[in-house]
Amino acid sequence: MTTIAAVAIPRRSFALDVRAIKIVVQRDLIRTYQDRTRFVSALVQPLLFLFVLGSGLSSLTKGSTGPIDLRTFMYPGILATSTLFTAMFSAISIVWDREFGFLREMLVAPVRRSSIILGKALGGATIATTQGVLVLLLGFFVNVPLSIGLAIQLLAEVFLLSFTLTAFGLAIVSRITQVQTVMGLMQVLLLPLSFLSGALYPLSNLPTWLGIVVRLNPLTYAVHPIRTAVFNRLTLPDSVRATLNPPITWFGWSVPTGLQLLLVAVIGLALFTMAVVQFQKVE
Repeated sequence: MTTIAAVAIPRRSFALDVRAIKIVVQRDLIRTYQDRTRFVSALVQPLLFLFVLGSGLSSLTKGSTGPIDLRTFMYPGILATSTLFTAMFSAISIVWDREFGFLREMLVAPVRRSSIILGKALGGATIATTQGVLVLLLGFFVNVPLSIGLAIQLLAEVFLLSFTLTAFGLAIVSRITQVQTVMGLMQVLLLPLSFLSGALYPLSNLPTWLGIVVRLNPLTYAVHPIRTAVFNRLTLPDSVRATLNPPITWFGWSVPTGLQLLLVAVIGLALFTMAVVQFQKVE
């Protein structure tokens, strides 16, 4: 006689959703810790930009940057864009999970799919911000007056940016099934986002077309608050400050820093919602 064992499937609940978010974040952190080579290699680009490119170009720009070193000017932009690749590529792990079958195991769990996406977004943002801590420490070598208050402010802004970038990546990859496809797509998107954000050059005296494109780039509204936070701690003539860190303007109106960060947050929530909608269609 065959005995059939009853299987009890727990009902969805808020507690299970929170637990799912925690597990997804923890899994991404463990995977990053085990792949420390990839984590450390992501620091190569910030080091090259800051110490090689910055030192190499400083002789050409010495007269135009006044008393500030070019590397000091580049530091906030590099801090912001250093999270770009890490955050976006953290989202690619969902494609790996689909290829190796782990995603299917998560989908049959009695939790909302939005909790899985939120866990991936928070995990990617945490990993990118952790890397940002290492880049943040480079400020001591480029004459940035780091303090506990400034560090907390910068890391909070970096985390917000990282969450938005990870949500952007998730919105793109939620329906993609091949890693090769998403890798090529990410490369096409990342470089324009980085170079058109004003991370490596001031926003003053730009050509009209470039000024418009920079203002349409959401990453600009994360780079500028980070640079403003650093420049507020520097003693500079008003003319140099106006040249190297001019306000972002819309039709002549200066956009407040708080509104810039709010815009980044709203874009991040919109992209997260888009990722959830896309993920609901995954089978």
